Amino acid sequence: MKRIVTLTLNPAIDLAADAEQVKPIRKIRCEKLKMDPGGGGINVARVIGELGGCATAVYTEGGSLGKLLLDLLDRERIDAVPVEIANPTRESFTVNETSSGRQFRFVLTGPELQEAEWRRCLKVLEALEPFPDFLVASGSLPPGVPDDIYARMARMLEARGGRLLLDTSGEALGAALEERVYLIKPNLRELRELTGRGIESEQEQEEACRELVLRRNAEMVALTLGDKGALLVTRERTRRAAIPKVEVVSPVGAGDSFMGAMALALAREKSAEEAFVYGVAAGTAAVMTPGTELCRKDDVERLFKRLAGQG
Repeated sequence: MKRIVTLTLNPAIDLAADAEQVKPIRKIRCEKLKMDPGGGGINVARVIGELGGCATAVYTEGGSLGKLLLDLLDRERIDAVPVEIANPTRESFTVNETSSGRQFRFVLTGPELQEAEWRRCLKVLEALEPFPDFLVASGSLPPGVPDDIYARMARMLEARGGRLLLDTSGEALGAALEERVYLIKPNLRELRELTGRGIESEQEQEEACRELVLRRNAEMVALTLGDKGALLVTRERTRRAAIPKVEVVSPVGAGDSFMGAMALALAREKSAEEAFVYGVAAGTAAVMTPGTELCRKDDVERLFKRLAGQG
């Protein structure tokens, strides 16, 4: 299998708990606390491990919460490469309201990185041996990091024969597409922001994704559409996948599960179409799990067989 490295510039300690009812002003008594290592690239590495693969997680680490993050990654046997920063790692908190089934998600911005710190991240990536075949960069940028950070990584990978799989949005995504990117995974809102168009119909979705492939240096675009499925566009073909009907418990982690499964399949040298379907299966499986839990392998394999039959 080809080597996968994930990058998380803004990781988090993900906390999830249950509360009977969420009301303003009053103290909210929470129970059944669950604590997980979080942030886009870290979640991708966790998914890859759950599905039987292996990925190295490069991420920033600050303060006592950063040390806790490393302990949580060790618990899950994730190969971790922390890059030390001065400010503390952030937390995020999800509360499941048991009386209504609603979910409340509280996400902090994250620590500011100094220029020397984000440059250190680039140096750590460049020094990896063996150099990654696939770099999965996922998640938000913390304050202090320039919008062209992923574009710099794309240039590095292009020079070294690696491929960038990118799950981000806004200016950072636009800047990266000035370089060669192997895969991007926007949702519909992010695609609209990127193209500046009010995309509605399936034809408009396909045209916008094809334009990114033909004119903006993305070799493939995997557009996620929530309960309406997903769309894959490459130079060779277009493929849609519907979402199987499942009981939705929590949407947390669906996108990272999608990306992790697709990256793993590509690293196993599966076709783009097969990798896409595997990603859809993992994203669907993730919504079946509670709180901050990601997809489960048995669910992914079962759903993949169902989805593969659609093609």
